[in-house]
Amino acid sequence: MSDNENDVMAIDDCTVDNRSSAPTQSANIEERVQTESRQKYYALVLLTIVYSFNFIDRQLLAILQETIKLDLQLSDSQLGLLTGFSFAVFYVTAGIPIARWADRGNRRNIISMSLFLWSLMTAVSGFVQNYLQLLLARIGVGVGEAGGSPPSHSIISDIFPPEKRAGALGFYSTGVNVGILFGFLLGGWLNEYFGWRVAFIVVGTPGILLAIIVRMTLAEPIRGMAENRQASIEKSSFRSVLKLLWSRVSFRHFALASALNAFVSYSLSSWTASFMIRIHGMSTGELGTWLALIIGVGGAIGVFGGGLLADKLATKDKRWYVWLPGLVGFIALPFLILFCLADGMYAALMSMIVPAILANVYLGCVIATTHGLVGLRMRAMSSAILFLIINIVGLGLGPWSVGILSDYLIPTYQAESLRYAILFILPLVSFWSVCHFYLAANHLKTDLDNAPD
Repeated sequence: MSDNENDVMAIDDCTVDNRSSAPTQSANIEERVQTESRQKYYALVLLTIVYSFNFIDRQLLAILQETIKLDLQLSDSQLGLLTGFSFAVFYVTAGIPIARWADRGNRRNIISMSLFLWSLMTAVSGFVQNYLQLLLARIGVGVGEAGGSPPSHSIISDIFPPEKRAGALGFYSTGVNVGILFGFLLGGWLNEYFGWRVAFIVVGTPGILLAIIVRMTLAEPIRGMAENRQASIEKSSFRSVLKLLWSRVSFRHFALASALNAFVSYSLSSWTASFMIRIHGMSTGELGTWLALIIGVGGAIGVFGGGLLADKLATKDKRWYVWLPGLVGFIALPFLILFCLADGMYAALMSMIVPAILANVYLGCVIATTHGLVGLRMRAMSSAILFLIINIVGLGLGPWSVGILSDYLIPTYQAESLRYAILFILPLVSFWSVCHFYLAANHLKTDLDNAPD
């Protein structure tokens, strides 16, 4: 055989080898993409479950507080302090150093340790003997929960690209409503049959097991993975991130709008159970079931659907990330007033459906927008700053303000003081929130264009 013929055969062999290896390479790439996709959605679902436990433990107190009030002889102001300001102060105070740690360290480990702490302190709440002990236990829950969302937000923004981020964060934010669902449902029936102490212990214990699952199965993603961006080596401080965010006029407006929206939603989630028990005479079991469906299921649909809709609308105009929360807030306003004024229990519950569905539409939108304004190593801290504002105003002042006004109105309205406390405060604050969402839209495009790498 000639050298030329050998060369031809060698070339033919190479051609055959290349052709045969091409499908294999393609299959390997497809398998890797599928594996990464599964890991991405596993992380999203697991983090959402963790967030659900966050709100189960937080919301449990709302359905139990009338029983606790009678047992420990508390006032509405004390209840408002317990569910609002004292919890929020320690939540946001611990949130800043934890978020700084999350922007530099292993976020999975932070989430696991935080979940363990808040679950343990929820279970401990079942053993308290007085108001001070319960207050300290709830502070422990607040410190633990401070380590949940900022690192989770950061992970989600690393594994989902910007055009899908509001939807992913909207799905994560359904944890609020899933937590409310199980908090009301379990808390209502456990309280009715076994008492409030057993309810705290039963609800708090499973979170300890979940903390172990998170530590063993959740992968720590590469920062900027979804955007093929390299994270800066420079580590950002609280002051630098705050300075950057505060220099963006859009952030100032939508952060305040979110805080005012949270003022309304936290006040409702904290006081609706007490309102329905006092004004309409409902039992905790029946009420817990109703509120689980209305606020839990309805709210989850709203927050997830809101994130997806915002992502779709934002392909045409980024301002929809703040226009949409403002629009749904305006739609919910008359139903909130109807809830306060309804004569019958079922009319009041039906009036709650629209506000419950629309209450947290803003969450996925504003978290995704905040992350769009900052660098890769600023995301956990930016979430912590956003939630500091939301929780100090919303969680800290909302339930407490309603409780204080309810106590103040007792001489005038007696048993109906809570009804008028809600009516006098929440519709006004809700409208104020709508105004700031629309003001934020005037500056959003420019601020997003000027975001750092």
